[in-house]
Amino acid sequence: MAETNRPLANRILLGLVVGVVAGIATLALGGIFPGLVPAMRTFSTNVLDPFGQIFLRMLFFVVIPLVFASLAGGVLQLGRLDKLGPLAGRTFFLFFLNMAIGVGLGLILMNVLEPGNHLDPAAKTRLMAEFGGAAQKHVANSQQAQAMTFASVVEMFMPKNLFGAVVGQTKTVIGDVLPLILFAILCGAVGTKLALDRREKLQESLELVSDLMTGIVNFALKLAPYAVPAMIYSVIVKIGLEILLALGVFVLGCVFVLLLHLFGTMSLWIKFMAKRSPLAVWREMRPVLITAFSTSSSNATLPAALACAKDNLKLQPSVAGFVLPLGTTMNMSGTALYEGCVVLFIAQVFGVDLTASQQITLLLLSVLSAVAVAGIPGGSLPLIAGLLATFGIPPEGIGIVLGADRILDMTRTMTNVGSDVVTTLVVDAQVARAEGREPAT
Repeated sequence: MAETNRPLANRILLGLVVGVVAGIATLALGGIFPGLVPAMRTFSTNVLDPFGQIFLRMLFFVVIPLVFASLAGGVLQLGRLDKLGPLAGRTFFLFFLNMAIGVGLGLILMNVLEPGNHLDPAAKTRLMAEFGGAAQKHVANSQQAQAMTFASVVEMFMPKNLFGAVVGQTKTVIGDVLPLILFAILCGAVGTKLALDRREKLQESLELVSDLMTGIVNFALKLAPYAVPAMIYSVIVKIGLEILLALGVFVLGCVFVLLLHLFGTMSLWIKFMAKRSPLAVWREMRPVLITAFSTSSSNATLPAALACAKDNLKLQPSVAGFVLPLGTTMNMSGTALYEGCVVLFIAQVFGVDLTASQQITLLLLSVLSAVAVAGIPGGSLPLIAGLLATFGIPPEGIGIVLGADRILDMTRTMTNVGSDVVTTLVVDAQVARAEGREPAT
């Protein structure tokens, strides 16, 4: 999925470089001019940070309506699964399994590498002080937390006051996303039961809200090439160069696990579920992967993916025509993996320890949010902010990773598209066996 167009994404990446170089230069010159670094820290606090907040808060504005409209609309689009038949059942199961495995791999690697823990305790303390007391409060609460129970799960997802939980108790924090997600799913599910004309009106209304929120995100992204260097410069002069080491380990870890999921997990699916040679399949898919990597767009790659599935892999046109377009908007394993990695990385940066049960919840929410933001430019940024707030992590932390997003966008789009084609391959093989015919080879 292309979350930003290429010129804008390249300008954001350039902005990251400018901010990093300026931050390093300031720290270096601080050794010669002792008053420079304190002066630039004050300038960052009074000028650069508020400017960065304009960008971030435009994203925060859309969290609640975007989550609701996108997720409810996505459920509504599915229609009645009992009428779609075995093809849809197999497809949706494999979509969920694919994304869940991807997020699981990402969380495992982030726990092993611990890129956010390359900061010393003093740097983490400065970060928590800089971005408010939300993280410190969460750390204090987590130290007293007991094992998750059925009652606590019910309270998390179904609070007595839905509106109060979703909007938050003060104007300085984002509300709880968990009950909002459940409420959106319920609304979408009930919407499928409505009469056709009313269902269409509801779908149009939800799409209108999504389009409005997309417009606000696009406004925010126009500020990104200027906000990113301001934010990364401020972090570097206040925290030090350690933040760059942590960010570098995070980026390399994300690229590695995205490629591991694509060429590792998906190769196992090809071998054992589709009963075909992984090397032969990847050879046929090479033009599709190159297109996805170079364009950073699942939608732009869809024609090439359909042609590859039908002509090169010899899959049934009915299966390819159903699974691939649906996968372009729903089967976002690379995006889900990335969201999970970002949340865990920023949690580590701020010293917030997510328990095993919280990470399982994060896995499920990453899968749901990846489906919810499919096809919405820049849509994952507000969703990541919402996930961060859900786990008591300062949402402003996304400013740390935003500049590196362009590098990861190409790789995760390739993972998204490659997983779509492999899922189509597996579904075709399963349908063929169910119909008593030989799968394509």
